[in-house]
Amino acid sequence: MIEIEVANRQNCVAVPTRRLRAAVSKLLREEGHSHAEISLAIVDDGVIRTLNRRHLNHNRPTDVLSFPLEDGPGKLVGEVVVNGQRAADVAGQFGWKPADELLLYIVHGVLHLCGYDDHSESASRRMRIREKEVLARWGAKEKGKRRK
Repeated sequence: MIEIEVANRQNCVAVPTRRLRAAVSKLLREEGHSHAEISLAIVDDGVIRTLNRRHLNHNRPTDVLSFPLEDGPGKLVGEVVVNGQRAADVAGQFGWKPADELLLYIVHGVLHLCGYDDHSESASRRMRIREKEVLARWGAKEKGKRRK
């Protein structure tokens, strides 16, 4: 069973809760996780900056943070915190809706929980390919070029 909780703590972007839950659930199943508890928190710059400083010692807002809480046999538990304010601010640069930018952040965070990383060029490329596959399934395709 996959359980996905969504907490919206911002008012910068509309949160398509059903779409986000469905996308995360399908992604987790595709990555081999049939039992998972995932918490999605949509916050603003201030909250994510505080979390980024506390957990990574980076004193700046970011788009997404992932916190794996448990990854044992048969169950994945984690939290993904995304920045709704950033999604609203930058979506237009890529020719899509803020909700699609938000979905990108969530997919990126969930992929981290599933073991993907973006610390090397090859790992980052693999992750971006997977993100694009998932986003295309949900009708989200960037029209602009994203910097690394």
